[in-house]
Amino acid sequence: MRLFGRSRGHAETAPHPPEHEPHFTESASVRDFIIGLSDGLTVPFALVAGLAGVLSNNHYIIIGGLAEIVAGTISMGVGGYLAAQHDAEFYRSERAREEKEVELVPEVERKEVREIFEGYGLTPQEAETTTASLTRRKSSWVDFMMLFELGLPRPRPDRLWRSPLTIGGAYAIGGFVPLSPYFLFPVTSTALGVSAVVTLIALFVFGVARGRATDTNPWKSGVQTLVIGGVAALAAYGLARGASGHGF
Repeated sequence: MRLFGRSRGHAETAPHPPEHEPHFTESASVRDFIIGLSDGLTVPFALVAGLAGVLSNNHYIIIGGLAEIVAGTISMGVGGYLAAQHDAEFYRSERAREEKEVELVPEVERKEVREIFEGYGLTPQEAETTTASLTRRKSSWVDFMMLFELGLPRPRPDRLWRSPLTIGGAYAIGGFVPLSPYFLFPVTSTALGVSAVVTLIALFVFGVARGRATDTNPWKSGVQTLVIGGVAALAAYGLARGASGHGF
């Protein structure tokens, strides 16, 4: 049914199994780390490669790279905080809506609970008995509907600080990989070559690790990540060289 502007079609299909809170926390943290490290490897790599195409002084390349890492870390951290805040606010809003529906149309909500249990293989009689027991406790009833009907586990309060720290920290770690050779090799062309090799290797290894963490083909993920990062750096390098050649 549709109530209070929300589409309710979950009971028509077999529900997804619950996502336990510890697993959810781990998955969210892994996701945040992947996002931060992926951007941290790719964006600063593209920037310093572009700068190396027009500058021969590593000092200016390092300054530009550090400025980008600081700005990127702050930006990614703020983005992580806002995303976590949105998740928490969305959960509260949907929970309030669910509580209102339990109060106003309890029979409709009970019917949806029974259908969810039947979707897990319970007989109608078993589903009726279980539903009757569950719906005696309003808080548990709403918890059940949030998780099994809407697929919304309760966000942990520490996500508001854990997410920005994880994303921002991963970005900073990734950013120093392509920049570090410019500290070690005074010749810009040498530093650029080492930076490219080290970063491409890091992108491939990160892609493989991401594939394993997300239960996808690790080698395919590694190649995709390497290609995306390499294309980004090549594009920035080419644009910088082209702009320099035209006197911009």
